Amino acid sequence: MHDDGHAISVLLQHMGQTGNWLPIIAFAEQPPIRRIVEAVMQGAVDYLVWPFAEADLAESIDIADERARSVSTSKLREAVARSRVERLTRREREVLAGVAGGLSNRLIGEKLKISPRTVEIHRANMLSKMGANHTSEAIRIAIEAALVN
Repeated sequence: MHDDGHAISVLLQHMGQTGNWLPIIAFAEQPPIRRIVEAVMQGAVDYLVWPFAEADLAESIDIADERARSVSTSKLREAVARSRVERLTRREREVLAGVAGGLSNRLIGEKLKISPRTVEIHRANMLSKMGANHTSEAIRIAIEAALVN
């Protein structure tokens, strides 16, 4: 995929929403090192500088194939989890962070300066939007999305 600075993140977001993950080999003509690092951190499995030799592309495809087998499941789970978390409002994310931190509804409410009942409502909305049946499942999704350590 040609890296224009935005295409990789757009493609990764799309793959996360659809649940289809494919390895990405990015390329660009004289890319700055920062752009290469960002592309790889976003999920590109390799990066080539254009123009590249056929042998370099073949080697990159072999690398992508090998990495795809080892990381495709975890990348897909992370992308799906991120898309679920992105559905949440700012307040619902704050409640999720509090729940993941082991706080009760009362303590979350005190921290956010809202009532425990309002926390319950945000918590129920959060579970519904994330497609989680239990709070522990919502925390697992947050961990997979790399939002909680």
